[in-house]
Amino acid sequence: MRRTSRSSTRSLRAVLTAFLVAGACASAGFVPAAAADAPASDGVLAAMQRDFGLTRSQAEARLAAEQEATGIEKKARSVAGSGYAGSWLDAQGRRLTVAVSDRDKAAAVRSTGARVKVVAHSARALDATKNRLDALKAPTGVSSWRVDWQTNRVVVEVLADQQGDNDVKAFLAKARTAGPVTVRTAEHAPSTLAAGTVGGDPYYTGNVRCSIGFSVQGGFVTAGHCGGAGQGVNGWDGSYVGNFQGSSFPDNDYAWVNVGSGWWTVPVVLGWGTVSDQLVRGSAEAPVGASICRSGSTSHWHCGTVLAKNETVNYSQGAVHQMTKTSVCAEPGDSGGSFISGDQAQGVTSGGWGNCSSGGETWYQPINEILNRYGLTLHTA
Repeated sequence: MRRTSRSSTRSLRAVLTAFLVAGACASAGFVPAAAADAPASDGVLAAMQRDFGLTRSQAEARLAAEQEATGIEKKARSVAGSGYAGSWLDAQGRRLTVAVSDRDKAAAVRSTGARVKVVAHSARALDATKNRLDALKAPTGVSSWRVDWQTNRVVVEVLADQQGDNDVKAFLAKARTAGPVTVRTAEHAPSTLAAGTVGGDPYYTGNVRCSIGFSVQGGFVTAGHCGGAGQGVNGWDGSYVGNFQGSSFPDNDYAWVNVGSGWWTVPVVLGWGTVSDQLVRGSAEAPVGASICRSGSTSHWHCGTVLAKNETVNYSQGAVHQMTKTSVCAEPGDSGGSFISGDQAQGVTSGGWGNCSSGGETWYQPINEILNRYGLTLHTA
């Protein structure tokens, strides 16, 4: 937050808004208290109750089960070795299934506490198929493609009204020769979620408004389509915050901005008054099927589930790789905002379809990839 003199009302507003712009105010009076052993803040639990139709105890139980599944998945992946073929939680987020292509590893994987499904193709083989598709130039009628662990195939989604397009047919013909590929139809084309300038929003690059993702040591991470390397960033009040130090879009959709000029960072995701603000304690990756919530400057706080990982999304500007797909809604201006599971950072909002009135789906770029790419350290509580 920028150190300026304001009235008490303006100061409170500045602190609440600057939580998103600068990663949150460092003043102890505004940092939410949360026990280290709590599954999530009261606000996250309230949002899960709203968006999943759960009681508080059910939300707590789901988060506890997901945390346990994250540990099991790590052990199971190690035991399965080259036979690992993906993992996912059931619809209730209670039981983890791990797919293996090596039947001889099934018993050892089962001993970790996971259910086991024996399949034909390993994750490595499916990734190789997807990589062959990534090397192709996709027409706009192809919306995305991903490794789908539950079907043990690479799923290509084509816009329903573009199935007869010659370029789409040519792409699919090549895709089917790449390996185990299934084609499905999609009703909506993905798009990025930047927005024009609107007063009172978290940060701007020129006339584009986007949202902060997560605080890192020395700055914050956000979406690459929000600005290019070297571009200046201004806060909600128009004051200078920093510059994009690195940015990649398309191919990737991530960036990071340095923070200075009287602004600073703390490990908080803003609840926007809808829920209490959430402390960030790490970046352990949530499995497919896990609950996940998103914070953004337009639609604020919404929750859903992780639908798929390692999906290539074909925006009009070009394809973006290694994205995670969710059932969470988003709207223009939410780009770059935080995806969090419990108290674990997951990624920054990239794009999607739909809105938070009628519903939709949103993709995010995983946080650990961004940290590794730029050598950044996540700011944690």
